[in-house]
Amino acid sequence: MENKFALDRRTFVAGSAVAAATVGLGLYGCGGGDDTAATTDGAEGAAVEGGALTGACAYTSTNCNPIGNSSALMLAATWHVFEGLYDLDLHTYKTYNALAADEPVKVSDVEYEVILREGAKFSDGTDVTAADVVNAFEKNMADATYGAFLEFIESVSAKDDATVSFTLKYPFDSLLKGRLSVVKVFPASATEDDLKTMPIGSGPWKYVTINGDDGGTIEFAPNENYNGSMKATADTMSWNVLLDDTARTTALQEASVQVMENVPDANADQLSAAGATVEYVPGFNQPFLMFNTKKAPFNDNRVRQAFFYAIDTEKLISNQMAGHADLVEGFLPKTHANFHKASTVYTYDPEKAKALLAEAGVENLEFTMVTNNNWVKGLAAQIQNDLEAVGIKMTNAEQKINWSEFAAPADGATLDYDVMLTPGDPTCFGNDPDLLMSWWYADNIWTQGRSCWKGTEEWTQLQELMQEAREATGDEQQQLWNQCFDILAEQVPLYPLFHRQVATGYQAAQIEGFKPIATTGLVFLGASAKA
Repeated sequence: MENKFALDRRTFVAGSAVAAATVGLGLYGCGGGDDTAATTDGAEGAAVEGGALTGACAYTSTNCNPIGNSSALMLAATWHVFEGLYDLDLHTYKTYNALAADEPVKVSDVEYEVILREGAKFSDGTDVTAADVVNAFEKNMADATYGAFLEFIESVSAKDDATVSFTLKYPFDSLLKGRLSVVKVFPASATEDDLKTMPIGSGPWKYVTINGDDGGTIEFAPNENYNGSMKATADTMSWNVLLDDTARTTALQEASVQVMENVPDANADQLSAAGATVEYVPGFNQPFLMFNTKKAPFNDNRVRQAFFYAIDTEKLISNQMAGHADLVEGFLPKTHANFHKASTVYTYDPEKAKALLAEAGVENLEFTMVTNNNWVKGLAAQIQNDLEAVGIKMTNAEQKINWSEFAAPADGATLDYDVMLTPGDPTCFGNDPDLLMSWWYADNIWTQGRSCWKGTEEWTQLQELMQEAREATGDEQQQLWNQCFDILAEQVPLYPLFHRQVATGYQAAQIEGFKPIATTGLVFLGASAKA
Protein backbone atom coordinates (compact mmCIF):
# COMPACT_ATOMS: atom_id res chain seq x y z
CA MET A 1 0.00 0.00 0.00
CA GLU A 2 1.29 3.44 -0.88
CA ASN A 3 0.35 5.95 1.82
CA LYS A 4 0.39 9.55 0.69
CA PHE A 5 -1.40 12.83 1.00
CA ALA A 6 -3.79 14.17 -1.59
CA LEU A 7 -2.17 17.58 -1.92
CA ASP A 8 -4.60 20.34 -2.77
CA ARG A 9 -2.33 23.23 -3.72
CA ARG A 10 -3.85 26.61 -2.97
CA THR A 11 -1.86 29.02 -5.08
CA PHE A 12 -1.28 32.72 -5.41
CA VAL A 13 -0.62 33.04 -9.16
CA ALA A 14 2.45 35.06 -10.05
CA GLY A 15 1.81 38.43 -11.68
CA SER A 16 -1.90 37.75 -12.01
CA ALA A 17 -4.79 40.06 -11.22
CA VAL A 18 -6.47 37.03 -9.69
CA ALA A 19 -5.84 37.03 -5.95
CA ALA A 20 -5.69 33.25 -5.68
CA ALA A 21 -6.20 30.19 -7.83
CA THR A 22 -6.38 26.55 -6.96
CA VAL A 23 -4.27 23.91 -8.66
CA GLY A 24 -5.42 20.35 -7.90
CA LEU A 25 -2.79 17.62 -7.89
CA GLY A 26 -5.12 14.70 -7.19
CA LEU A 27 -2.54 12.49 -5.46
CA TYR A 28 -4.58 9.71 -3.90
CA GLY A 29 -3.53 6.59 -2.05
CA CYS A 30 -3.54 2.94 -3.11
CA GLY A 31 -4.08 3.50 -6.79
CA GLY A 32 -1.68 5.98 -8.33
CA GLY A 33 -2.61 9.48 -9.36
CA ASP A 34 -1.62 12.47 -11.40
CA ASP A 35 1.89 13.59 -10.42
CA THR A 36 1.89 16.52 -12.85
CA ALA A 37 3.64 19.57 -11.45
CA ALA A 38 1.76 22.80 -10.90
CA THR A 39 2.43 25.30 -13.67
CA THR A 40 2.24 29.06 -13.65
CA ASP A 41 0.92 31.08 -16.57
CA GLY A 42 3.24 33.77 -17.83
CA ALA A 43 6.44 32.22 -16.44
CA GLU A 44 9.29 33.17 -18.73
CA GLY A 45 12.51 31.43 -19.65
CA ALA A 46 13.39 27.81 -20.20
CA ALA A 47 15.24 25.25 -18.12
CA VAL A 48 18.97 25.25 -18.71
CA GLU A 49 21.94 23.06 -17.83
CA GLY A 50 24.04 25.07 -15.41
CA GLY A 51 23.29 28.25 -13.52
CA ALA A 52 22.49 28.45 -9.83
CA LEU A 53 19.66 27.28 -7.57
CA THR A 54 18.99 29.50 -4.56
CA GLY A 55 16.72 29.33 -1.54
CA ALA A 56 15.90 31.20 1.67
CA CYS A 57 15.44 28.84 4.62
CA ALA A 58 13.41 29.55 7.75
CA TYR A 59 15.16 27.29 10.25
CA THR A 60 18.64 26.98 11.73
CA SER A 61 20.77 23.99 12.64
CA THR A 62 24.43 23.20 13.09
CA ASN A 63 23.86 19.42 12.98
CA CYS A 64 24.75 18.02 9.55
CA ASN A 65 25.19 14.44 10.81
CA PRO A 66 22.82 12.22 8.76
CA ILE A 67 22.42 9.76 11.65
CA GLY A 68 19.07 10.49 13.30
CA ASN A 69 18.88 13.96 11.77
CA SER A 70 15.59 15.66 12.61
CA SER A 71 16.27 19.37 12.06
CA ALA A 72 14.06 21.13 9.53
CA LEU A 73 17.09 22.68 7.84
CA MET A 74 19.68 19.94 7.80
CA LEU A 75 17.28 17.07 7.16
CA ALA A 76 16.27 18.87 3.97
CA ALA A 77 19.94 19.25 3.06
CA THR A 78 20.39 15.53 3.75
CA TRP A 79 17.74 14.70 1.12
CA HIS A 80 20.04 16.27 -1.50
CA VAL A 81 23.43 14.97 -0.36
CA PHE A 82 22.60 11.41 0.73
CA GLU A 83 20.59 8.48 -0.55
CA GLY A 84 18.77 5.67 1.15
CA LEU A 85 18.19 2.30 -0.42
CA TYR A 86 14.84 3.83 -1.33
CA ASP A 87 13.95 7.48 -1.11
CA LEU A 88 10.61 9.24 -0.73
CA ASP A 89 9.23 11.70 -3.21
CA LEU A 90 8.17 14.28 -0.62
CA HIS A 91 5.46 15.56 -2.98
CA THR A 92 3.64 12.23 -3.18
CA TYR A 93 5.21 10.05 -0.47
CA LYS A 94 5.80 7.35 -3.03
CA THR A 95 9.12 5.55 -2.77
CA TYR A 96 11.54 5.33 -5.66
CA ASN A 97 14.73 3.33 -6.13
CA ALA A 98 17.75 5.25 -4.86
CA LEU A 99 20.77 3.11 -3.95
CA ALA A 100 18.64 0.02 -4.49
CA ALA A 101 18.66 -1.32 -8.03
CA ASP A 102 15.17 -2.77 -7.70
CA GLU A 103 12.44 -3.89 -5.31
CA PRO A 104 13.39 -5.81 -2.15
CA VAL A 105 13.64 -9.52 -2.89
CA LYS A 106 11.41 -11.43 -0.49
CA VAL A 107 13.17 -14.55 0.79
CA SER A 108 10.57 -15.28 3.47
CA ASP A 109 8.00 -13.31 5.47
CA VAL A 110 10.82 -11.92 7.61
CA GLU A 111 13.81 -12.04 5.24
CA TYR A 112 14.59 -9.65 2.40
CA GLU A 113 17.55 -8.87 0.16
CA VAL A 114 18.29 -5.58 -1.60
CA ILE A 115 20.81 -5.31 -4.45
CA LEU A 116 22.67 -2.01 -4.81
CA ARG A 117 22.63 0.17 -7.93
CA GLU A 118 25.53 -0.71 -10.19
CA GLY A 119 28.28 1.90 -10.20
CA ALA A 120 26.96 3.85 -7.20
CA LYS A 121 29.72 5.99 -5.71
CA PHE A 122 30.14 8.49 -2.93
CA SER A 123 31.12 12.02 -3.90
CA ASP A 124 34.79 11.23 -3.12
CA GLY A 125 34.73 8.62 -5.86
CA THR A 126 34.74 5.53 -3.64
CA ASP A 127 32.25 2.73 -4.29
CA VAL A 128 29.12 2.35 -2.19
CA THR A 129 29.19 -1.16 -0.75
CA ALA A 130 26.82 -3.32 1.24
CA ALA A 131 29.13 -2.82 4.24
CA ASP A 132 28.45 0.93 4.09
CA VAL A 133 24.71 0.28 4.10
CA VAL A 134 24.96 -2.16 7.02
CA ASN A 135 26.99 0.34 9.03
CA ALA A 136 24.49 3.15 8.35
CA PHE A 137 21.56 0.98 9.41
CA GLU A 138 23.22 -0.27 12.56
CA LYS A 139 24.12 3.24 13.69
CA ASN A 140 20.63 4.57 12.97
CA MET A 141 19.01 1.58 14.67
CA ALA A 142 20.97 2.51 17.79
CA ASP A 143 19.98 6.17 17.52
CA ALA A 144 17.45 7.60 19.96
CA THR A 145 15.55 9.43 17.19
CA TYR A 146 15.45 6.90 14.35
CA GLY A 147 15.62 3.72 16.42
CA ALA A 148 11.85 3.64 16.95
CA PHE A 149 11.27 3.83 13.18
CA LEU A 150 13.54 0.81 12.62
CA GLU A 151 12.46 -1.33 15.57
CA PHE A 152 11.07 -3.98 13.19
CA ILE A 153 14.59 -4.94 12.01
CA GLU A 154 16.23 -7.85 13.84
CA SER A 155 19.53 -7.65 11.96
CA VAL A 156 21.12 -6.40 8.75
CA SER A 157 24.15 -7.93 7.04
CA ALA A 158 26.19 -7.86 3.84
CA LYS A 159 25.60 -11.00 1.77
CA ASP A 160 28.25 -9.75 -0.64
CA ASP A 161 29.61 -6.35 -1.71
CA ALA A 162 26.42 -5.48 -3.58
CA THR A 163 23.69 -7.28 -1.60
CA VAL A 164 22.20 -6.28 1.74
CA SER A 165 20.23 -8.85 3.76
CA PHE A 166 17.56 -7.91 6.28
CA THR A 167 16.08 -10.17 8.94
CA LEU A 168 12.91 -8.74 10.50
CA LYS A 169 11.36 -9.41 13.90
CA TYR A 170 7.93 -9.84 12.31
CA PRO A 171 6.27 -9.39 8.89
CA PHE A 172 6.40 -5.76 7.79
CA ASP A 173 5.77 -6.07 4.08
CA SER A 174 3.31 -3.23 3.47
CA LEU A 175 5.50 -0.59 5.14
CA LEU A 176 8.98 -1.89 4.36
CA LYS A 177 10.26 0.31 1.51
CA GLY A 178 9.04 3.56 3.00
CA ARG A 179 10.66 2.76 6.33
CA LEU A 180 13.96 1.73 4.77
CA SER A 181 14.09 5.20 3.22
CA VAL A 182 14.65 6.73 6.68
CA VAL A 183 18.31 5.63 6.71
CA LYS A 184 20.74 7.64 4.58
CA VAL A 185 24.01 5.97 3.63
CA PHE A 186 27.51 7.33 4.18
CA PRO A 187 30.98 5.71 4.04
CA ALA A 188 31.56 3.25 6.86
CA SER A 189 35.02 4.79 7.16
CA ALA A 190 33.57 8.19 8.12
CA THR A 191 34.58 9.31 11.59
CA GLU A 192 32.25 11.00 14.05
CA ASP A 193 34.05 14.27 13.32
CA ASP A 194 33.54 13.74 9.57
CA LEU A 195 29.81 13.29 10.07
CA LYS A 196 29.53 16.36 12.27
CA THR A 197 31.55 18.73 10.07
CA MET A 198 31.55 17.74 6.37
CA PRO A 199 29.81 14.41 5.72
CA ILE A 200 29.72 12.92 2.24
CA GLY A 201 27.04 10.87 0.56
CA SER A 202 26.11 9.38 -2.78
CA GLY A 203 23.31 11.81 -3.64
CA PRO A 204 23.21 14.25 -6.56
CA TRP A 205 24.71 17.09 -4.50
CA LYS A 206 27.66 17.42 -2.13
CA TYR A 207 28.47 19.96 0.55
CA VAL A 208 30.96 22.72 -0.18
CA THR A 209 30.48 24.81 2.96
CA ILE A 210 28.05 24.41 5.86
CA ASN A 211 26.90 27.30 8.03
CA GLY A 212 23.41 26.66 9.32
CA ASP A 213 23.33 29.55 11.76
CA ASP A 214 20.99 32.49 11.22
CA GLY A 215 22.53 34.60 8.47
CA GLY A 216 24.72 31.70 7.31
CA THR A 217 24.78 29.88 3.98
CA ILE A 218 24.97 26.24 2.96
CA GLU A 219 26.75 25.83 -0.37
CA PHE A 220 26.35 22.74 -2.54
CA ALA A 221 28.01 21.51 -5.73
CA PRO A 222 26.96 18.64 -8.03
CA ASN A 223 28.29 15.19 -7.18
CA GLU A 224 30.14 14.37 -10.40
CA ASN A 225 30.17 10.68 -9.42
CA TYR A 226 26.39 10.40 -9.10
CA ASN A 227 24.70 7.96 -11.52
CA GLY A 228 21.16 7.85 -10.16
CA SER A 229 17.87 9.26 -11.44
CA MET A 230 17.99 12.71 -9.74
CA LYS A 231 21.04 14.24 -11.40
CA ALA A 232 21.80 17.86 -10.47
CA THR A 233 21.42 20.14 -13.50
CA ALA A 234 22.69 23.39 -11.97
CA ASP A 235 26.33 24.35 -11.39
CA THR A 236 25.73 25.46 -7.80
CA MET A 237 23.05 25.51 -5.12
CA SER A 238 23.01 27.98 -2.21
CA TRP A 239 20.68 28.08 0.79
CA ASN A 240 20.58 31.32 2.77
CA VAL A 241 19.49 30.81 6.38
CA LEU A 242 17.17 33.71 7.23
CA LEU A 243 15.00 33.30 10.31
CA ASP A 244 13.55 36.77 10.02
CA ASP A 245 10.31 36.71 8.01
CA THR A 246 10.96 40.15 6.53
CA ALA A 247 14.45 39.18 5.40
CA ARG A 248 13.17 36.07 3.60
CA THR A 249 10.28 37.99 2.06
CA THR A 250 12.60 40.73 0.79
CA ALA A 251 14.99 38.16 -0.67
CA LEU A 252 12.21 36.54 -2.71
CA GLN A 253 10.53 39.81 -3.62
CA GLU A 254 13.82 41.16 -4.98
CA ALA A 255 14.50 37.79 -6.65
CA SER A 256 17.86 37.41 -4.96
CA VAL A 257 16.62 33.89 -4.21
CA GLN A 258 14.36 31.69 -6.32
CA VAL A 259 12.55 29.97 -3.44
CA MET A 260 11.45 31.02 0.03
CA GLU A 261 10.41 28.72 2.86
CA ASN A 262 7.59 29.48 5.32
CA VAL A 263 5.92 32.52 3.74
CA PRO A 264 4.14 34.67 6.35
CA ASP A 265 0.44 34.98 5.53
CA ALA A 266 0.70 38.75 5.84
CA ASN A 267 3.23 38.86 3.00
CA ALA A 268 1.56 36.54 0.49
CA ASP A 269 -0.26 39.26 -1.47
CA GLN A 270 2.85 41.43 -1.43
CA LEU A 271 4.89 38.64 -3.02
CA SER A 272 2.20 37.87 -5.57
CA ALA A 273 2.11 41.52 -6.60
CA ALA A 274 5.89 41.38 -7.06
CA GLY A 275 5.57 38.46 -9.51
CA ALA A 276 6.23 35.55 -7.17
CA THR A 277 4.06 32.50 -6.61
CA VAL A 278 2.93 31.43 -3.14
CA GLU A 279 1.52 27.92 -2.71
CA TYR A 280 -0.27 26.60 0.33
CA VAL A 281 0.03 22.81 0.60
CA PRO A 282 -2.17 21.11 3.20
CA GLY A 283 -0.74 18.24 5.18
CA PHE A 284 0.05 17.01 8.69
CA ASN A 285 1.96 20.10 9.95
CA GLN A 286 0.37 21.19 13.22
CA PRO A 287 0.45 23.07 16.48
CA PHE A 288 -0.33 20.70 19.32
CA LEU A 289 -1.11 20.79 23.00
CA MET A 290 0.94 18.38 25.10
CA PHE A 291 -0.02 17.65 28.69
CA ASN A 292 2.04 16.43 31.62
CA THR A 293 -0.19 13.41 32.10
CA LYS A 294 1.44 12.44 35.40
CA LYS A 295 0.55 15.75 37.03
CA ALA A 296 -2.93 16.34 38.44
CA PRO A 297 -5.37 17.36 37.13
CA PHE A 298 -3.90 16.71 33.68
CA ASN A 299 -3.72 13.00 34.46
CA ASP A 300 -7.50 12.99 33.88
CA ASN A 301 -8.38 12.83 30.19
CA ARG A 302 -11.64 14.70 30.87
CA VAL A 303 -9.58 17.75 31.85
CA ARG A 304 -7.47 17.40 28.71
CA GLN A 305 -10.60 17.08 26.60
CA ALA A 306 -12.03 20.23 28.18
CA PHE A 307 -9.16 22.24 26.69
CA PHE A 308 -10.02 21.11 23.18
CA TYR A 309 -13.71 21.91 23.60
CA ALA A 310 -12.89 25.31 25.11
CA ILE A 311 -10.62 26.52 22.29
CA ASP A 312 -12.30 28.03 19.24
CA THR A 313 -10.04 26.54 16.58
CA GLU A 314 -12.10 27.92 13.71
CA LYS A 315 -11.43 31.40 15.06
CA LEU A 316 -7.72 30.59 15.45
CA ILE A 317 -7.57 29.46 11.83
CA SER A 318 -9.45 32.51 10.58
CA ASN A 319 -7.65 35.15 12.62
CA GLN A 320 -4.16 33.77 13.16
CA MET A 321 -3.69 31.59 10.07
CA ALA A 322 -5.62 33.71 7.54
CA GLY A 323 -7.74 30.63 6.86
CA HIS A 324 -4.74 28.51 5.81
CA ALA A 325 -5.31 25.52 8.06
CA ASP A 326 -7.78 22.66 8.35
CA LEU A 327 -9.93 21.53 11.26
CA VAL A 328 -9.04 18.29 13.03
CA GLU A 329 -11.44 15.40 12.64
CA GLY A 330 -8.90 12.72 13.49
CA PHE A 331 -5.21 12.21 14.11
CA LEU A 332 -4.54 12.36 10.36
CA PRO A 333 -5.72 15.20 8.10
CA LYS A 334 -8.61 14.50 5.75
CA THR A 335 -6.19 14.64 2.79
CA HIS A 336 -4.34 11.55 4.03
CA ALA A 337 -5.11 8.23 2.34
CA ASN A 338 -5.52 6.55 5.74
CA PHE A 339 -7.75 9.23 7.25
CA HIS A 340 -10.32 8.06 9.78
CA LYS A 341 -12.87 10.33 11.42
CA ALA A 342 -12.25 9.74 15.10
CA SER A 343 -14.93 8.65 17.53
CA THR A 344 -14.26 11.92 19.39
CA VAL A 345 -14.17 15.10 17.29
CA TYR A 346 -13.66 18.40 19.10
CA THR A 347 -15.80 21.38 18.18
CA TYR A 348 -16.03 24.69 19.99
CA ASP A 349 -18.30 23.92 22.94
CA PRO A 350 -17.57 25.92 26.11
CA GLU A 351 -20.49 24.35 27.99
CA LYS A 352 -19.15 20.87 27.23
CA ALA A 353 -15.74 22.00 28.51
CA LYS A 354 -17.28 23.28 31.76
CA ALA A 355 -19.26 20.05 32.20
CA LEU A 356 -16.13 17.91 31.77
CA LEU A 357 -14.23 19.98 34.34
CA ALA A 358 -17.10 19.65 36.77
CA GLU A 359 -17.33 15.91 36.16
CA ALA A 360 -13.60 15.65 36.91
CA GLY A 361 -14.10 17.66 40.11
CA VAL A 362 -11.84 20.48 38.95
CA GLU A 363 -12.60 24.04 39.97
CA ASN A 364 -10.63 27.28 39.59
CA LEU A 365 -7.90 25.57 37.59
CA GLU A 366 -4.75 27.66 37.17
CA PHE A 367 -1.84 26.48 35.04
CA THR A 368 1.19 27.64 33.06
CA MET A 369 1.46 26.97 29.35
CA VAL A 370 4.98 26.64 27.96
CA THR A 371 4.69 28.25 24.52
CA ASN A 372 7.41 27.75 21.93
CA ASN A 373 8.62 31.14 20.68
CA ASN A 374 8.16 30.34 17.00
CA TRP A 375 5.05 30.77 14.85
CA VAL A 376 2.74 29.16 17.44
CA LYS A 377 3.27 32.05 19.87
CA GLY A 378 0.65 34.00 17.92
CA LEU A 379 -1.99 31.45 19.01
CA ALA A 380 -1.44 31.87 22.74
CA ALA A 381 -3.49 35.02 23.39
CA GLN A 382 -6.74 33.60 22.02
CA ILE A 383 -6.16 30.26 23.71
CA GLN A 384 -5.72 32.13 26.99
CA ASN A 385 -8.97 34.05 26.48
CA ASP A 386 -10.93 30.96 25.44
CA LEU A 387 -9.77 29.00 28.48
CA GLU A 388 -10.55 31.88 30.82
CA ALA A 389 -14.11 31.87 29.48
CA VAL A 390 -14.61 28.37 30.91
CA GLY A 391 -12.95 29.15 34.23
CA ILE A 392 -9.35 28.15 33.52
CA LYS A 393 -6.70 30.73 34.32
CA MET A 394 -3.62 30.44 32.11
CA THR A 395 -0.18 32.00 32.51
CA ASN A 396 1.71 32.11 29.21
CA ALA A 397 5.41 31.21 29.48
CA GLU A 398 6.75 31.93 26.00
CA GLN A 399 10.29 30.64 25.53
CA LYS A 400 12.75 28.90 23.28
CA ILE A 401 12.12 25.40 24.56
CA ASN A 402 15.09 23.55 26.00
CA TRP A 403 13.99 20.02 25.26
CA SER A 404 16.56 18.51 27.62
CA GLU A 405 14.47 19.90 30.47
CA PHE A 406 11.58 17.66 29.40
CA ALA A 407 13.39 14.32 29.47
CA ALA A 408 12.18 11.70 31.93
CA PRO A 409 13.82 12.34 35.31
CA ALA A 410 16.31 9.61 36.21
CA ASP A 411 14.86 9.30 39.71
CA GLY A 412 11.34 8.75 38.40
CA ALA A 413 10.12 12.10 39.70
CA THR A 414 7.28 13.93 37.96
CA LEU A 415 8.15 16.74 35.57
CA ASP A 416 6.99 20.09 36.89
CA TYR A 417 5.49 21.62 33.74
CA ASP A 418 1.74 21.67 33.07
CA VAL A 419 0.91 22.07 29.36
CA MET A 420 2.95 22.88 26.27
CA LEU A 421 2.04 24.53 22.95
CA THR A 422 4.54 23.76 20.20
CA PRO A 423 4.52 22.72 16.53
CA GLY A 424 5.54 19.41 15.01
CA ASP A 425 5.51 17.42 11.79
CA PRO A 426 7.21 14.01 11.47
CA THR A 427 6.09 13.66 7.83
CA CYS A 428 9.59 14.86 6.94
CA PHE A 429 10.55 11.21 7.67
CA GLY A 430 7.56 9.56 5.98
CA ASN A 431 3.81 9.49 6.36
CA ASP A 432 2.59 5.99 7.06
CA PRO A 433 0.34 6.01 10.14
CA ASP A 434 2.63 3.75 12.14
CA LEU A 435 5.59 6.09 11.70
CA LEU A 436 3.54 9.15 12.61
CA MET A 437 2.12 7.55 15.74
CA SER A 438 5.48 6.03 16.68
CA TRP A 439 7.09 9.48 16.64
CA TRP A 440 4.93 10.84 19.47
CA TYR A 441 3.39 7.85 21.21
CA ALA A 442 5.80 4.89 21.13
CA ASP A 443 8.15 3.90 23.94
CA ASN A 444 10.50 6.85 23.48
CA ILE A 445 11.47 10.25 24.82
CA TRP A 446 8.02 11.68 24.09
CA THR A 447 6.15 9.26 26.35
CA GLN A 448 8.94 8.49 28.84
CA GLY A 449 9.30 12.24 29.50
CA ARG A 450 7.47 15.14 27.83
CA SER A 451 3.87 13.82 27.84
CA CYS A 452 4.82 11.19 30.49
CA TRP A 453 2.06 8.99 29.04
CA LYS A 454 4.02 5.72 29.02
CA GLY A 455 2.68 3.04 31.32
CA THR A 456 -0.95 4.09 31.38
CA GLU A 457 -3.58 1.52 30.50
CA GLU A 458 -4.49 3.39 27.32
CA TRP A 459 -0.84 3.73 26.25
CA THR A 460 -0.35 -0.01 26.68
CA GLN A 461 -3.48 -0.74 24.66
CA LEU A 462 -2.24 1.57 21.90
CA GLN A 463 1.12 -0.23 21.70
CA GLU A 464 -0.64 -3.58 21.33
CA LEU A 465 -2.88 -2.32 18.54
CA MET A 466 0.00 -0.63 16.73
CA GLN A 467 1.97 -3.88 16.81
CA GLU A 468 -0.98 -5.84 15.43
CA ALA A 469 -1.32 -3.27 12.64
CA ARG A 470 2.39 -3.53 11.70
CA GLU A 471 1.92 -7.21 10.95
CA ALA A 472 -1.41 -6.75 9.14
CA THR A 473 -2.26 -5.53 5.64
CA GLY A 474 -5.16 -3.98 3.77
CA ASP A 475 -8.50 -3.47 5.48
CA GLU A 476 -7.43 -5.29 8.63
CA GLN A 477 -4.48 -2.92 9.04
CA GLN A 478 -6.69 0.12 8.49
CA GLN A 479 -9.25 -1.04 11.05
CA LEU A 480 -6.52 -1.50 13.64
CA TRP A 481 -5.15 1.96 12.91
CA ASN A 482 -8.68 3.37 13.26
CA GLN A 483 -8.85 1.97 16.79
CA CYS A 484 -5.51 3.67 17.52
CA PHE A 485 -6.79 7.00 16.19
CA ASP A 486 -9.87 6.72 18.41
CA ILE A 487 -7.73 6.14 21.51
CA LEU A 488 -5.60 9.18 20.72
CA ALA A 489 -8.65 11.39 20.15
CA GLU A 490 -10.22 10.25 23.41
CA GLN A 491 -7.06 10.49 25.55
CA VAL A 492 -5.35 13.53 23.89
CA PRO A 493 -2.03 13.31 25.78
CA LEU A 494 -0.62 15.20 22.77
CA TYR A 495 -3.02 16.20 20.00
CA PRO A 496 -3.26 18.72 17.15
CA LEU A 497 -5.27 21.92 17.36
CA PHE A 498 -5.42 22.07 13.55
CA HIS A 499 -3.46 20.93 10.51
CA ARG A 500 -1.53 23.81 9.01
CA GLN A 501 -1.11 24.46 5.30
CA VAL A 502 2.59 25.03 4.57
CA ALA A 503 3.28 28.16 2.50
CA THR A 504 6.23 28.27 0.09
CA GLY A 505 7.09 31.07 -2.31
CA TYR A 506 9.06 30.88 -5.55
CA GLN A 507 9.96 32.85 -8.65
CA ALA A 508 8.49 30.71 -11.43
CA ALA A 509 10.30 32.75 -14.07
CA GLN A 510 13.65 31.72 -12.58
CA ILE A 511 13.24 28.05 -11.72
CA GLU A 512 11.78 25.03 -13.53
CA GLY A 513 10.56 21.81 -11.94
CA PHE A 514 10.32 23.14 -8.39
CA LYS A 515 7.29 22.02 -6.36
CA PRO A 516 6.53 22.93 -2.72
CA ILE A 517 5.92 20.18 -0.18
CA ALA A 518 3.52 19.81 2.75
CA THR A 519 6.20 19.65 5.43
CA THR A 520 9.15 21.74 6.51
CA GLY A 521 12.15 21.93 4.19
CA LEU A 522 12.84 22.71 0.55
CA VAL A 523 13.25 20.11 -2.20
CA PHE A 524 15.30 21.11 -5.24
CA LEU A 525 15.59 17.56 -6.59
CA GLY A 526 14.41 17.66 -10.21
CA ALA A 527 14.61 21.47 -10.36
CA SER A 528 16.64 23.49 -12.85
CA ALA A 529 17.52 27.16 -13.22
CA LYS A 530 15.86 29.07 -16.04
CA ALA A 531 17.72 31.22 -18.53
